[in-house]
Amino acid sequence: MKLTIAAIGRMKAGPMAELVDTYAKRIRQAGRPAGITELTVIDFPESRKSGSAARAGEEAELLKNAAPSGSVFVTLDERGKPLSTADFAGIVRKELESGTKDLVFAIGGPDGHAPEIRKNARYMVSFGHMTWPHMLARVLLAEQIYRVVTILVNHPYHRD
Repeated sequence: MKLTIAAIGRMKAGPMAELVDTYAKRIRQAGRPAGITELTVIDFPESRKSGSAARAGEEAELLKNAAPSGSVFVTLDERGKPLSTADFAGIVRKELESGTKDLVFAIGGPDGHAPEIRKNARYMVSFGHMTWPHMLARVLLAEQIYRVVTILVNHPYHRD
């Protein structure tokens, strides 16, 4: 299964970008035995349209177009369900076992996700009720995906 982190907001060079890159490399290496063959990180500039609905709509098109046909979406949204790491791992395991080829983790822009992104997501996940800047959300997500991979391959990184 191929994983994609698709995010609104450009990641600038610096410590957070380096952390995402570090976790992405770890995911690629550790994920192979679990059936995870790739992790791609794609970012898009924030929309410049006037009005939050118009901006979120334009950003939704970018996120949808970045996903391969037939992708399963996991949308990160403050309205989503807060999960434990084990529950998050359960989602990835379920998609692996069901033969999902592409799993896309979508991070919205400052205006959040357009309704069609939330509606079409198979999973809507929250990192809590707080709003996180897109760069930090990417770091948190990359670390959690790595943690999930280590759970799937029985590596001792994650401890209950």
